[in-house]
Amino acid sequence: MKYYIIAGEASGDLHGANLMRAIIAKDSDAHIRFWGGDRMASVSGAIIEQVRHIRDLAYMGFVEVVAHLGTVTGNIRFCKRDIAEFAPDVVVFIDYPGFNLKIAKFVHGKGIKNVYYISPQVWAWKKGRLRSMKRDLDRLCYILPTERKFYAENVMPQAKYVGHPLLDEVSLYRTEGARGNLLIEKDDRPIIAILPGSRKHELSRMLPVMLAVAARHKEYRFVVAAMSLIGKDYYSGYLPKDADNVSLFFDRTYDLLATSYAALVCSGTATLETALFKVPQVVCYQCNKVSAAIARLLIGDKIKYISLVNLIADKPVVCELIQSDFNVDRLDKEFEKIIDKGNREIMLAAYDNVIDELGGTGASLRTAEECIKVAKGENNR
Repeated sequence: MKYYIIAGEASGDLHGANLMRAIIAKDSDAHIRFWGGDRMASVSGAIIEQVRHIRDLAYMGFVEVVAHLGTVTGNIRFCKRDIAEFAPDVVVFIDYPGFNLKIAKFVHGKGIKNVYYISPQVWAWKKGRLRSMKRDLDRLCYILPTERKFYAENVMPQAKYVGHPLLDEVSLYRTEGARGNLLIEKDDRPIIAILPGSRKHELSRMLPVMLAVAARHKEYRFVVAAMSLIGKDYYSGYLPKDADNVSLFFDRTYDLLATSYAALVCSGTATLETALFKVPQVVCYQCNKVSAAIARLLIGDKIKYISLVNLIADKPVVCELIQSDFNVDRLDKEFEKIIDKGNREIMLAAYDNVIDELGGTGASLRTAEECIKVAKGENNR
């Protein structure tokens, strides 16, 4: 069968690659055309065609999207034409709601089956999207156990809980790909991971503050989880010239987390990854002031937390430093807490509860099965 998959961000590329492998394992004749990144492009075992790379798609925040509106609308027009020409049996959307829900409306209008994987956070904001989601989506595969109640209350029969795909990814790393020892050099200082985000506008806000904390703690070795698609030159522009305790480590975040004592993490998927590796962390986020003001207006008091760890636990397991709270002095203070033995033990115990709440592995396989059922017309709403 023919599958058209759209992922627009680094996390979607990660989950998309695992989903593609699971689809191929179930459908040896799969023909997959996709929007995604290097991970999805590396999948083999079927006919694989890449349409767009995530480096050209990852815009986040109201101001950032408006600034690139011409590119976004051009991509939407192109995507619609490409889907129509490819004529897939099913279109699979992975997160990236601002783009994907527009394509979902088009796909539904054309009578093409579709599956949405990793639900938009409509429970937090833009609840008005529920009406179009009920109308346009044949299946919604959501990954957070806390979303069960929301979709039950809002009567969305096509919504199914599949578990969190990061459990699969971390499990696979631990059994097949663990290479953490490769990070060890002739430096016995404990490693602190810096995970500053996957977009340039995030990096420009996160890195300077995180590196300023590194400058205060020469007793630790701070390693930045960098991405080759952004480029070494971009990161190097932020690194202090004379620092002997700061370095870059490209495209191997799990190797870094496997050897880290603590972490400073930009809010997003990385917060849960850090928890799964049992690394104490401080979660940080700062965006354009206009974007933040609009978000506050839309969200109000609907959600209490921004990090996945706290959302799943429904309590403050990790400290979240947002907007003006994200500054050098405050981050340094919270960093001191996560290197304290007593505080670390409390956080690690809370991580165990979060992991238990997520359940077991198998999200990618379950989602692949749903994609195949929908493609065959077995909606089972």
